[in-house]
Amino acid sequence: MRTALTIAGSDCSGGAGIQADIKTMTANGVYAMSVITALTAQNTTGVTGIVNIEPDFVKKQMETVFEDIYPDAIKIGMVSSAEIVEAIACEFIKFKAKNIVLDPVMVATSGSKLMESSALKELKGRLFPLARVITPNILEAEVLSGISIKDDKTMLDAAKIIYENHGCAVLLKGGHSINDANDLLYENGKEMWFFGEHINNPNTHGTGCTLSSAIASNLAKGYTLEDSVRKAKDYISGALLAMLDLGKGSGPMNHAFNLGGEYVKESKYEQAYFSI
Repeated sequence: MRTALTIAGSDCSGGAGIQADIKTMTANGVYAMSVITALTAQNTTGVTGIVNIEPDFVKKQMETVFEDIYPDAIKIGMVSSAEIVEAIACEFIKFKAKNIVLDPVMVATSGSKLMESSALKELKGRLFPLARVITPNILEAEVLSGISIKDDKTMLDAAKIIYENHGCAVLLKGGHSINDANDLLYENGKEMWFFGEHINNPNTHGTGCTLSSAIASNLAKGYTLEDSVRKAKDYISGALLAMLDLGKGSGPMNHAFNLGGEYVKESKYEQAYFSI
């Protein structure tokens, strides 16, 4: 069995962060491991508290994983302090980490800020150059590129700027009124669009975590970056189409939609799972 490691914050409500990553990796057929960078008190309506893990203990978690079950791919999510970023980068170099998928989590779906400005600077300088691909959304890409994104053309402009500045592949996620969930993968002068139909589901808590974890899972299984993105898009579309409705705010997706069982068999969305 191929293995994948998630390095991220804990979401006690289970819809994002470490919990969403482990669910996604398991559903995508890889053995999931975790390094926790922060504890958050959050649910579908917002984040009420964050406690960062000590950087030395983040390093200790990473060492313990890498020395025993070496991960075939790694997903990075919430890293809220510069010291934690530095700790992660040092361990990656030490253990020659591979297939790193970095989701630059700056703000939660609910609008809560999840990253210090000093951490963003370190993230760009220390971790972006080590990543196989980074997966910013429109708002994050505007911060990283310094330009306003209004349409597909400016999406491409932003992706080029980010790639040229940091040397890593960029999967710029659409949406946010730009297009119907069309994502752009850009690397070394090559652009590839992944077209998706807008799914009218208000429950999108953890979509970024889920997509990046699914990409890492497929990289771990030996797929190319392009195929990994395509398979991840299919998976997240199915999870959204399951129309799970939990919580009082922007709820989580059904990460287990494709595991079979009574729920899937009885769902009116069954055909959509396999035809996207």
